[in-house]
Amino acid sequence: MSHSTTSEMPAVRRAQAPGSLLQEGDLPPGQHFIDGAFRPGRSGTSIDVVDPSSARTIAQVAEGTVEDTDIAVAAAYAAKDTWGGLTPKERSELLHRVADRVAQHADLLARLESANTGKPPAVAQDDVAQTVDTFRFMAGALRATTSVAAGRYAEDHLSVILREPLGVIGVVTPWNYPLLMAAWKMAPILAAGNTLVIKPSEQTPLTTLKFAELVADILPPGVVNVVTGFGPVVGARLAEHPDVAMIALTGSVRSGQAVARAAAESLKRVHLELGGKAPVLIFPDADLAAAATALRAAGYWNSGQECGAACRVLVHESVADEFARLLVDEVATMVVGEPGAGEDVEIGPLISKGHFERVTGYLQRAEAAGLRAAIGGGAIQGDGYFVAPTVLVDVPDGAEAAREEIFGPVITIETFTEEDEAVTRANAVPYGLSASVWTDDARRSHDVAGKLDAGTVWVNAHLVLANEVPWGGFKGSGYGRDLSIYALDDYSRTKHVMHNVAR
Repeated sequence: MSHSTTSEMPAVRRAQAPGSLLQEGDLPPGQHFIDGAFRPGRSGTSIDVVDPSSARTIAQVAEGTVEDTDIAVAAAYAAKDTWGGLTPKERSELLHRVADRVAQHADLLARLESANTGKPPAVAQDDVAQTVDTFRFMAGALRATTSVAAGRYAEDHLSVILREPLGVIGVVTPWNYPLLMAAWKMAPILAAGNTLVIKPSEQTPLTTLKFAELVADILPPGVVNVVTGFGPVVGARLAEHPDVAMIALTGSVRSGQAVARAAAESLKRVHLELGGKAPVLIFPDADLAAAATALRAAGYWNSGQECGAACRVLVHESVADEFARLLVDEVATMVVGEPGAGEDVEIGPLISKGHFERVTGYLQRAEAAGLRAAIGGGAIQGDGYFVAPTVLVDVPDGAEAAREEIFGPVITIETFTEEDEAVTRANAVPYGLSASVWTDDARRSHDVAGKLDAGTVWVNAHLVLANEVPWGGFKGSGYGRDLSIYALDDYSRTKHVMHNVAR
Protein backbone atom coordinates (compact mmCIF):
# COMPACT_ATOMS: atom_id res chain seq x y z
CA MET A 1 0.00 0.00 0.00
CA SER A 2 1.19 3.46 -0.81
CA HIS A 3 -0.82 5.42 1.75
CA SER A 4 1.33 8.01 3.50
CA THR A 5 1.98 7.85 7.22
CA THR A 6 0.39 10.34 9.60
CA SER A 7 3.05 10.54 12.31
CA GLU A 8 1.63 13.26 14.58
CA MET A 9 0.17 11.82 17.78
CA PRO A 10 -3.19 13.14 18.99
CA ALA A 11 -3.36 15.13 22.18
CA VAL A 12 -5.25 13.80 25.18
CA ARG A 13 -8.07 16.11 26.14
CA ARG A 14 -8.05 16.49 29.91
CA ALA A 15 -10.92 17.24 32.27
CA GLN A 16 -10.83 20.73 33.74
CA ALA A 17 -11.47 19.37 37.23
CA PRO A 18 -9.72 16.00 37.77
CA GLY A 19 -11.86 13.52 39.66
CA SER A 20 -15.04 15.48 39.02
CA LEU A 21 -16.94 12.47 37.67
CA LEU A 22 -17.71 11.16 41.16
CA GLN A 23 -19.65 12.85 43.93
CA GLU A 24 -19.86 12.07 47.61
CA GLY A 25 -21.79 8.87 48.17
CA ASP A 26 -21.30 7.53 44.63
CA LEU A 27 -18.78 4.85 45.58
CA PRO A 28 -20.15 1.57 46.91
CA PRO A 29 -18.79 0.04 50.12
CA GLY A 30 -15.47 -1.66 49.39
CA GLN A 31 -16.64 -4.92 50.93
CA HIS A 32 -18.09 -8.21 49.76
CA PHE A 33 -21.85 -8.35 49.25
CA ILE A 34 -23.06 -11.62 50.76
CA ASP A 35 -26.54 -12.76 51.81
CA GLY A 36 -28.06 -9.35 51.19
CA ALA A 37 -25.52 -7.18 53.04
CA PHE A 38 -22.01 -5.80 52.74
CA ARG A 39 -19.44 -7.64 54.83
CA PRO A 40 -15.71 -7.06 55.43
CA GLY A 41 -13.33 -9.61 54.00
CA ARG A 42 -11.69 -12.23 56.19
CA SER A 43 -8.19 -11.37 54.95
CA GLY A 44 -8.20 -7.79 56.19
CA THR A 45 -6.29 -6.79 53.06
CA SER A 46 -7.53 -4.67 50.19
CA ILE A 47 -7.01 -4.08 46.47
CA ASP A 48 -6.45 -0.63 44.98
CA VAL A 49 -8.90 0.44 42.27
CA VAL A 50 -7.15 2.74 39.79
CA ASP A 51 -8.46 5.37 37.38
CA PRO A 52 -6.56 4.57 34.15
CA SER A 53 -6.91 8.14 32.90
CA SER A 54 -4.57 9.37 35.62
CA ALA A 55 -3.15 6.23 37.30
CA ARG A 56 -4.58 7.53 40.60
CA THR A 57 -6.20 5.21 43.16
CA ILE A 58 -9.88 6.09 43.53
CA ALA A 59 -11.08 3.32 45.88
CA GLN A 60 -10.14 0.13 47.66
CA VAL A 61 -12.03 -3.15 47.85
CA ALA A 62 -11.63 -6.26 49.96
CA GLU A 63 -9.24 -8.95 48.76
CA GLY A 64 -11.39 -12.06 48.82
CA THR A 65 -10.28 -15.40 50.21
CA VAL A 66 -11.39 -19.00 49.83
CA GLU A 67 -13.30 -18.62 53.10
CA ASP A 68 -15.12 -15.51 51.82
CA THR A 69 -16.04 -17.43 48.68
CA ASP A 70 -17.31 -20.42 50.65
CA ILE A 71 -19.52 -18.16 52.79
CA ALA A 72 -20.98 -16.58 49.66
CA VAL A 73 -21.62 -19.97 48.04
CA ALA A 74 -23.35 -21.14 51.22
CA ALA A 75 -25.63 -18.09 51.10
CA ALA A 76 -26.46 -18.73 47.45
CA TYR A 77 -27.06 -22.42 48.16
CA ALA A 78 -29.44 -21.60 51.00
CA ALA A 79 -31.43 -19.26 48.76
CA LYS A 80 -31.61 -21.40 45.65
CA ASP A 81 -34.72 -23.46 46.39
CA THR A 82 -36.86 -20.48 47.32
CA TRP A 83 -35.73 -18.43 44.33
CA GLY A 84 -36.02 -21.37 41.95
CA GLY A 85 -39.45 -22.17 43.34
CA LEU A 86 -40.94 -18.79 42.39
CA THR A 87 -43.32 -18.81 39.46
CA PRO A 88 -42.00 -17.37 36.20
CA LYS A 89 -44.34 -14.42 36.68
CA GLU A 90 -42.92 -13.66 40.11
CA ARG A 91 -39.29 -13.83 38.96
CA SER A 92 -40.14 -11.77 35.89
CA GLU A 93 -41.68 -8.98 37.95
CA LEU A 94 -38.63 -8.83 40.21
CA LEU A 95 -36.26 -8.65 37.24
CA HIS A 96 -38.35 -5.86 35.73
CA ARG A 97 -37.94 -4.00 39.01
CA VAL A 98 -34.17 -4.55 38.78
CA ALA A 99 -34.20 -3.05 35.28
CA ASP A 100 -36.23 -0.08 36.53
CA ARG A 101 -33.79 0.50 39.39
CA VAL A 102 -30.78 0.44 37.05
CA ALA A 103 -32.54 2.86 34.69
CA GLN A 104 -33.30 5.20 37.59
CA HIS A 105 -29.59 5.33 38.46
CA ALA A 106 -28.24 5.28 34.90
CA ASP A 107 -26.27 8.50 35.26
CA LEU A 108 -24.62 7.37 38.50
CA LEU A 109 -23.68 3.96 37.07
CA ALA A 110 -22.30 5.48 33.87
CA ARG A 111 -20.16 7.98 35.77
CA LEU A 112 -18.91 5.26 38.09
CA GLU A 113 -18.05 3.03 35.13
CA SER A 114 -16.19 5.86 33.41
CA ALA A 115 -14.25 6.73 36.56
CA ASN A 116 -13.18 3.11 37.05
CA THR A 117 -12.43 2.17 33.42
CA GLY A 118 -11.72 5.48 31.64
CA LYS A 119 -14.60 4.81 29.23
CA PRO A 120 -15.81 7.79 27.20
CA PRO A 121 -19.32 8.93 28.23
CA ALA A 122 -20.98 7.47 25.13
CA VAL A 123 -19.54 4.01 25.83
CA ALA A 124 -20.45 4.01 29.52
CA GLN A 125 -23.95 5.29 28.84
CA ASP A 126 -24.49 2.63 26.20
CA ASP A 127 -23.30 -0.04 28.66
CA VAL A 128 -25.94 1.02 31.18
CA ALA A 129 -28.69 1.22 28.56
CA GLN A 130 -27.83 -2.28 27.33
CA THR A 131 -27.78 -3.53 30.93
CA VAL A 132 -31.35 -2.31 31.37
CA ASP A 133 -32.43 -3.94 28.12
CA THR A 134 -30.73 -7.23 29.05
CA PHE A 135 -32.74 -7.49 32.25
CA ARG A 136 -35.94 -6.46 30.50
CA PHE A 137 -35.45 -9.05 27.76
CA MET A 138 -34.73 -11.88 30.18
CA ALA A 139 -37.64 -10.85 32.39
CA GLY A 140 -39.92 -11.40 29.41
CA ALA A 141 -38.18 -14.41 27.91
CA LEU A 142 -38.36 -16.47 31.09
CA ARG A 143 -42.17 -16.49 30.77
CA ALA A 144 -42.08 -17.90 27.24
CA THR A 145 -39.64 -20.82 27.33
CA THR A 146 -40.46 -23.76 25.09
CA SER A 147 -39.79 -27.50 25.16
CA VAL A 148 -40.86 -30.65 23.38
CA ALA A 149 -44.60 -31.04 23.80
CA ALA A 150 -45.87 -33.54 26.35
CA GLY A 151 -47.00 -36.65 24.53
CA ARG A 152 -47.13 -40.42 24.28
CA TYR A 153 -43.81 -41.16 22.59
CA ALA A 154 -43.82 -44.74 23.90
CA GLU A 155 -46.95 -46.86 23.99
CA ASP A 156 -49.02 -46.34 27.18
CA HIS A 157 -46.50 -43.82 28.54
CA LEU A 158 -46.89 -40.06 28.81
CA SER A 159 -43.68 -38.02 28.61
CA VAL A 160 -43.39 -34.59 30.23
CA ILE A 161 -40.31 -32.43 29.76
CA LEU A 162 -39.44 -30.17 32.71
CA ARG A 163 -37.01 -27.27 32.61
CA GLU A 164 -35.25 -26.77 35.95
CA PRO A 165 -32.67 -24.39 37.43
CA LEU A 166 -29.15 -25.73 37.88
CA GLY A 167 -28.67 -24.27 41.38
CA VAL A 168 -25.73 -22.06 42.30
CA ILE A 169 -23.78 -20.51 39.41
CA GLY A 170 -20.28 -19.07 39.81
CA VAL A 171 -19.62 -16.06 37.59
CA VAL A 172 -16.32 -14.42 36.67
CA THR A 173 -16.50 -11.18 34.68
CA PRO A 174 -13.85 -9.11 32.86
CA TRP A 175 -12.60 -5.57 33.14
CA ASN A 176 -13.58 -4.29 29.70
CA TYR A 177 -17.37 -4.23 30.29
CA PRO A 178 -17.76 -4.66 34.06
CA LEU A 179 -21.46 -3.82 34.41
CA LEU A 180 -22.68 -5.06 31.04
CA MET A 181 -20.90 -8.42 31.18
CA ALA A 182 -22.25 -8.88 34.70
CA ALA A 183 -25.74 -8.27 33.33
CA TRP A 184 -25.20 -10.65 30.41
CA LYS A 185 -24.51 -13.36 32.98
CA MET A 186 -26.74 -12.39 35.89
CA ALA A 187 -29.97 -11.72 33.97
CA PRO A 188 -30.35 -15.17 32.33
CA ILE A 189 -28.94 -16.95 35.40
CA LEU A 190 -31.56 -15.34 37.63
CA ALA A 191 -34.31 -15.67 35.00
CA ALA A 192 -33.70 -19.41 34.82
CA GLY A 193 -34.17 -19.65 38.59
CA ASN A 194 -30.56 -19.93 39.74
CA THR A 195 -28.70 -18.03 42.43
CA LEU A 196 -25.14 -16.82 41.93
CA VAL A 197 -21.81 -15.69 43.29
CA ILE A 198 -20.03 -13.23 41.03
CA LYS A 199 -16.37 -12.24 41.07
CA PRO A 200 -15.84 -9.03 39.11
CA SER A 201 -12.39 -8.18 37.82
CA GLU A 202 -10.22 -6.93 40.64
CA GLN A 203 -9.46 -3.92 38.42
CA THR A 204 -13.09 -2.89 37.84
CA PRO A 205 -15.37 -4.00 40.70
CA LEU A 206 -17.16 -0.74 41.42
CA THR A 207 -20.30 -0.96 39.27
CA THR A 208 -20.93 -4.59 40.20
CA LEU A 209 -20.80 -3.67 43.88
CA LYS A 210 -22.99 -0.62 43.21
CA PHE A 211 -25.50 -2.78 41.35
CA ALA A 212 -25.73 -5.11 44.36
CA GLU A 213 -26.25 -2.13 46.63
CA LEU A 214 -28.97 -0.67 44.41
CA VAL A 215 -31.04 -3.86 44.11
CA ALA A 216 -30.52 -5.19 47.65
CA ASP A 217 -34.13 -4.43 48.59
CA ILE A 218 -35.51 -6.11 45.44
CA LEU A 219 -33.77 -9.47 45.28
CA PRO A 220 -34.01 -11.81 48.30
CA PRO A 221 -30.83 -12.23 50.40
CA GLY A 222 -28.43 -14.79 48.96
CA VAL A 223 -29.72 -14.62 45.40
CA VAL A 224 -26.89 -12.35 44.20
CA ASN A 225 -23.56 -12.37 46.04
CA VAL A 226 -20.41 -10.44 45.10
CA VAL A 227 -16.92 -11.45 46.22
CA THR A 228 -14.09 -9.17 45.11
CA GLY A 229 -10.60 -10.56 44.68
CA PHE A 230 -8.19 -12.28 42.34
CA GLY A 231 -8.95 -15.04 39.87
CA PRO A 232 -6.43 -17.61 41.15
CA VAL A 233 -8.11 -17.44 44.58
CA VAL A 234 -11.80 -16.50 44.29
CA GLY A 235 -12.33 -17.59 40.70
CA ALA A 236 -10.50 -20.87 41.22
CA ARG A 237 -12.55 -21.65 44.34
CA LEU A 238 -15.81 -21.02 42.47
CA ALA A 239 -14.65 -23.33 39.68
CA GLU A 240 -13.82 -26.18 42.07
CA HIS A 241 -16.51 -25.70 44.74
CA PRO A 242 -18.71 -28.81 45.01
CA ASP A 243 -21.89 -26.79 45.62
CA VAL A 244 -21.43 -24.67 42.48
CA ALA A 245 -23.30 -26.32 39.62
CA MET A 246 -21.79 -24.27 36.83
CA ILE A 247 -19.04 -21.72 36.25
CA ALA A 248 -19.61 -18.95 33.69
CA LEU A 249 -16.70 -16.77 32.63
CA THR A 250 -16.09 -13.94 30.21
CA GLY A 251 -12.37 -13.32 29.93
CA SER A 252 -9.11 -14.34 28.36
CA VAL A 253 -8.31 -17.72 26.84
CA ARG A 254 -5.86 -18.38 29.67
CA SER A 255 -8.54 -17.68 32.29
CA GLY A 256 -10.98 -19.92 30.44
CA GLN A 257 -8.50 -22.77 30.34
CA ALA A 258 -7.82 -22.45 34.09
CA VAL A 259 -11.53 -22.43 34.94
CA ALA A 260 -12.29 -25.39 32.68
CA ARG A 261 -9.47 -27.43 34.23
CA ALA A 262 -10.68 -26.72 37.76
CA ALA A 263 -14.31 -27.40 36.85
CA ALA A 264 -13.41 -30.76 35.32
CA GLU A 265 -12.71 -32.25 38.74
CA SER A 266 -16.36 -31.94 39.77
CA LEU A 267 -17.73 -32.30 36.21
CA LYS A 268 -19.63 -29.04 36.57
CA ARG A 269 -20.90 -27.22 33.54
CA VAL A 270 -18.73 -24.50 32.03
CA HIS A 271 -19.80 -21.47 29.99
CA LEU A 272 -16.91 -19.59 28.35
CA GLU A 273 -16.92 -16.38 26.32
CA LEU A 274 -13.27 -15.76 25.53
CA GLY A 275 -11.17 -13.80 23.06
CA GLY A 276 -11.58 -12.88 19.43
CA LYS A 277 -9.69 -11.63 16.39
CA ALA A 278 -12.52 -10.56 14.11
CA PRO A 279 -11.68 -10.61 10.39
CA VAL A 280 -13.30 -7.98 8.17
CA LEU A 281 -13.45 -9.15 4.55
CA ILE A 282 -13.82 -6.24 2.12
CA PHE A 283 -14.49 -7.12 -1.52
CA PRO A 284 -14.03 -4.84 -4.55
CA ASP A 285 -17.75 -4.07 -4.89
CA ALA A 286 -18.16 -3.01 -1.23
CA ASP A 287 -19.18 0.49 -0.20
CA LEU A 288 -15.73 1.47 1.03
CA ALA A 289 -16.80 4.72 2.66
CA ALA A 290 -19.53 2.96 4.62
CA ALA A 291 -17.06 0.29 5.71
CA ALA A 292 -14.54 2.86 6.91
CA THR A 293 -17.22 4.78 8.82
CA ALA A 294 -18.48 1.58 10.44
CA LEU A 295 -14.97 0.57 11.50
CA ARG A 296 -14.49 3.93 13.19
CA ALA A 297 -16.83 2.57 15.84
CA ALA A 298 -16.47 -1.19 15.43
CA GLY A 299 -12.67 -1.14 15.53
CA TYR A 300 -12.12 1.46 18.22
CA TRP A 301 -15.18 1.25 20.50
CA ASN A 302 -14.03 1.10 24.12
CA SER A 303 -10.50 1.83 22.86
CA GLY A 304 -10.51 -1.48 21.00
CA GLN A 305 -10.82 -3.40 24.28
CA GLU A 306 -13.61 -5.45 22.78
CA CYS A 307 -13.52 -9.14 21.92
CA GLY A 308 -15.66 -8.61 18.81
CA ALA A 309 -13.75 -5.56 17.58
CA ALA A 310 -13.23 -5.19 13.84
CA CYS A 311 -9.48 -5.38 14.26
CA ARG A 312 -8.24 -7.40 11.25
CA VAL A 313 -9.11 -6.12 7.79
CA LEU A 314 -8.56 -8.30 4.73
CA VAL A 315 -9.27 -6.07 1.74
CA HIS A 316 -9.03 -6.89 -1.96
CA GLU A 317 -5.80 -5.57 -3.41
CA SER A 318 -7.61 -3.53 -6.06
CA VAL A 319 -9.28 -1.27 -3.47
CA ALA A 320 -6.80 -1.52 -0.59
CA ASP A 321 -5.19 1.89 -1.01
CA GLU A 322 -8.54 3.65 -1.26
CA PHE A 323 -9.92 1.88 1.78
CA ALA A 324 -6.80 2.59 3.85
CA ARG A 325 -7.06 6.29 2.96
CA LEU A 326 -10.73 6.41 3.96
CA LEU A 327 -10.08 4.62 7.26
CA VAL A 328 -7.13 6.84 8.16
CA ASP A 329 -9.25 9.91 7.42
CA GLU A 330 -11.88 8.63 9.84
CA VAL A 331 -9.35 7.80 12.55
CA ALA A 332 -7.59 11.16 12.21
CA THR A 333 -10.65 12.97 13.52
CA MET A 334 -11.21 10.81 16.62
CA VAL A 335 -11.17 12.64 19.95
CA VAL A 336 -8.90 11.11 22.59
CA GLY A 337 -9.44 12.08 26.18
CA GLU A 338 -10.52 11.50 29.75
CA PRO A 339 -14.19 10.68 30.26
CA GLY A 340 -14.76 13.96 32.09
CA ALA A 341 -13.37 16.01 29.20
CA GLY A 342 -16.55 16.11 27.11
CA GLU A 343 -19.38 14.08 25.64
CA ASP A 344 -17.57 13.95 22.27
CA VAL A 345 -14.57 11.99 23.58
CA GLU A 346 -14.33 8.72 21.63
CA ILE A 347 -11.07 7.10 22.75
CA GLY A 348 -10.19 6.65 26.39
CA PRO A 349 -7.19 5.04 28.07
CA LEU A 350 -6.36 1.36 28.25
CA ILE A 351 -7.41 -0.25 31.50
CA SER A 352 -4.07 -0.62 33.30
CA LYS A 353 -0.35 -0.14 33.13
CA GLY A 354 0.14 -3.84 32.45
CA HIS A 355 -2.28 -3.85 29.54
CA PHE A 356 -0.83 -0.59 28.22
CA GLU A 357 2.62 -2.19 28.13
CA ARG A 358 1.20 -5.28 26.44
CA VAL A 359 -0.44 -3.27 23.64
CA THR A 360 2.52 -0.96 23.08
CA GLY A 361 4.75 -4.04 22.99
CA TYR A 362 2.72 -5.37 20.04
CA LEU A 363 3.14 -2.03 18.27
CA GLN A 364 6.89 -1.94 18.88
CA ARG A 365 7.32 -5.47 17.53
CA ALA A 366 5.14 -4.65 14.53
CA GLU A 367 7.34 -1.67 13.69
CA ALA A 368 10.47 -3.79 14.07
CA ALA A 369 8.95 -6.36 11.69
CA GLY A 370 8.37 -3.74 9.00
CA LEU A 371 4.67 -3.07 9.49
CA ARG A 372 3.88 0.59 8.96
CA ALA A 373 1.56 2.75 11.02
CA ALA A 374 -0.46 4.85 8.58
CA ILE A 375 -1.68 6.70 11.66
CA GLY A 376 -0.90 6.38 15.35
CA GLY A 377 1.48 3.60 16.21
CA GLY A 378 2.30 4.12 19.85
CA ALA A 379 1.66 5.61 23.26
CA ILE A 380 0.57 9.18 23.86
CA GLN A 381 2.78 11.00 26.33
CA GLY A 382 1.36 12.16 29.65
CA ASP A 383 -0.56 10.77 32.59
CA GLY A 384 -2.68 7.69 32.17
CA TYR A 385 -2.52 4.75 29.81
CA PHE A 386 -3.40 6.28 26.43
CA VAL A 387 -2.49 4.71 23.10
CA ALA A 388 -3.14 6.53 19.83
CA PRO A 389 -5.78 4.99 17.56
CA THR A 390 -3.67 3.09 15.04
CA VAL A 391 -3.95 1.68 11.53
CA LEU A 392 -1.17 -0.74 10.56
CA VAL A 393 -0.61 -1.32 6.84
CA ASP A 394 1.77 -3.47 4.79
CA VAL A 395 0.75 -6.37 7.04
CA PRO A 396 1.87 -9.75 5.64
CA ASP A 397 -0.04 -12.98 6.02
CA GLY A 398 0.79 -14.58 9.37
CA ALA A 399 2.09 -11.44 11.08
CA GLU A 400 1.82 -11.46 14.87
CA ALA A 401 -0.30 -8.30 14.89
CA ALA A 402 -2.79 -9.93 12.53
CA ARG A 403 -3.03 -13.25 14.37
CA GLU A 404 -2.96 -12.42 18.07
CA GLU A 405 -5.53 -10.48 20.05
CA ILE A 406 -3.97 -7.07 20.72
CA PHE A 407 -7.10 -5.79 22.51
CA GLY A 408 -6.33 -2.14 21.92
CA PRO A 409 -7.12 0.66 19.44
CA VAL A 410 -5.33 -1.06 16.55
CA ILE A 411 -6.62 -2.18 13.15
CA THR A 412 -4.37 -4.15 10.80
CA ILE A 413 -4.87 -4.11 7.02
CA GLU A 414 -3.89 -7.06 4.82
CA THR A 415 -4.63 -7.53 1.13
CA PHE A 416 -5.90 -10.57 -0.76
CA THR A 417 -6.34 -11.53 -4.39
CA GLU A 418 -8.86 -14.39 -4.48
CA GLU A 419 -12.01 -14.98 -2.44
CA ASP A 420 -10.98 -18.47 -1.31
CA GLU A 421 -7.66 -17.07 -0.12
CA ALA A 422 -9.46 -14.45 1.97
CA VAL A 423 -11.69 -17.05 3.62
CA THR A 424 -8.80 -19.40 4.36
CA ARG A 425 -6.72 -16.65 5.93
CA ALA A 426 -9.69 -15.29 7.90
CA ASN A 427 -10.16 -18.71 9.48
CA ALA A 428 -6.45 -19.30 10.13
CA VAL A 429 -6.49 -17.95 13.69
CA PRO A 430 -7.28 -19.72 16.97
CA TYR A 431 -10.40 -17.61 17.55
CA GLY A 432 -13.90 -17.84 16.14
CA LEU A 433 -16.05 -15.21 17.82
CA SER A 434 -17.12 -12.79 15.09
CA ALA A 435 -16.43 -11.58 11.56
CA SER A 436 -17.92 -9.36 8.88
CA VAL A 437 -18.28 -9.47 5.10
CA TRP A 438 -18.53 -6.31 3.01
CA THR A 439 -19.98 -6.73 -0.49
CA ASP A 440 -22.98 -5.73 -2.59
CA ASP A 441 -23.17 -9.25 -4.05
CA ALA A 442 -25.95 -11.05 -2.13
CA ARG A 443 -24.88 -14.51 -3.25
CA ARG A 444 -21.30 -13.87 -2.23
CA SER A 445 -22.36 -12.55 1.17
CA HIS A 446 -24.39 -15.68 1.95
CA ASP A 447 -21.72 -18.03 0.68
CA VAL A 448 -18.75 -16.39 2.40
CA ALA A 449 -20.61 -15.92 5.70
CA GLY A 450 -21.33 -19.64 5.72
CA LYS A 451 -17.65 -20.47 5.30
CA LEU A 452 -16.36 -18.32 8.17
CA ASP A 453 -15.65 -19.99 11.53
CA ALA A 454 -17.35 -17.38 13.67
CA GLY A 455 -20.35 -17.43 15.98
CA THR A 456 -21.57 -14.10 14.59
CA VAL A 457 -21.04 -12.89 11.02
CA TRP A 458 -22.27 -9.47 9.97
CA VAL A 459 -22.85 -8.46 6.36
CA ASN A 460 -22.14 -4.80 5.60
CA ALA A 461 -22.07 -4.07 9.32
CA HIS A 462 -19.96 -4.93 12.37
CA LEU A 463 -20.49 -5.02 16.14
CA VAL A 464 -24.26 -4.60 16.02
CA LEU A 465 -25.82 -6.55 18.91
CA ALA A 466 -29.34 -7.29 20.10
CA ASN A 467 -30.64 -9.20 23.10
CA GLU A 468 -32.87 -11.34 20.91
CA VAL A 469 -29.94 -13.04 19.14
CA PRO A 470 -27.13 -15.15 20.62
CA TRP A 471 -23.53 -14.11 21.18
CA GLY A 472 -20.71 -16.59 21.50
CA GLY A 473 -17.93 -18.20 19.54
CA PHE A 474 -16.22 -21.27 18.20
CA LYS A 475 -12.69 -22.68 18.63
CA GLY A 476 -10.55 -20.72 21.09
CA SER A 477 -13.33 -18.20 21.64
CA GLY A 478 -15.11 -20.65 23.93
CA TYR A 479 -18.56 -22.22 24.08
CA GLY A 480 -21.97 -21.36 25.42
CA ARG A 481 -24.13 -18.44 24.37
CA ASP A 482 -24.85 -15.08 25.97
CA LEU A 483 -28.04 -13.14 25.18
CA SER A 484 -31.25 -14.58 23.65
CA ILE A 485 -33.24 -17.60 24.75
CA TYR A 486 -30.14 -19.72 24.11
CA ALA A 487 -28.63 -18.26 27.29
CA LEU A 488 -31.67 -19.43 29.24
CA ASP A 489 -31.06 -22.91 27.83
CA ASP A 490 -27.43 -22.79 28.96
CA TYR A 491 -28.41 -22.02 32.55
CA SER A 492 -31.17 -24.62 32.75
CA ARG A 493 -31.42 -28.39 32.75
CA THR A 494 -34.09 -30.55 31.19
CA LYS A 495 -35.72 -33.46 32.96
CA HIS A 496 -37.85 -36.12 31.34
CA VAL A 497 -40.64 -37.50 33.52
CA MET A 498 -42.44 -40.51 32.02
CA HIS A 499 -45.75 -41.72 33.39
CA ASN A 500 -47.13 -45.20 32.79
CA VAL A 501 -50.75 -44.47 31.87
CA ALA A 502 -51.79 -47.96 30.85
CA ARG A 503 -55.25 -49.00 32.12
